[in-house]
Amino acid sequence: MSEVEDYIYHFEGNQREVLFFFHDLFTKGLNLTEKIRFKIPFYYGRSWICFLNPVKGGKIEVAFIRGNELSNDQGLLDSKGRKQVYGIEFEKISQIPLQLMNEIIHEAILLDQSTPYSFKRKPK
Repeated sequence: MSEVEDYIYHFEGNQREVLFFFHDLFTKGLNLTEKIRFKIPFYYGRSWICFLNPVKGGKIEVAFIRGNELSNDQGLLDSKGRKQVYGIEFEKISQIPLQLMNEIIHEAILLDQSTPYSFKRKPK
């Protein structure tokens, strides 16, 4: 069992189901690399693409590291006041709009493959 799968088994019910749904999609369906960072699962291509963040109320946020660079044509991504990371919260698998999520995920992967991520530090 991987470190991420061990992490997911600590959750129960709908949270565990949503976590496993996206974990399997990212690792088995899209061949992304998994790793625990900052105590939550991150998924990589060339660089960080997204992470799964358990939030209050029993929801799971699927957050995209470069969400500010995604088109958000689907209107699902929410910044929650963050400048770069945008995400979507789900409580149950039945709430996931599969077609729209596939579009967002594939756009994020294409961005990762085509445009290298450059970290911009603020001047001191």
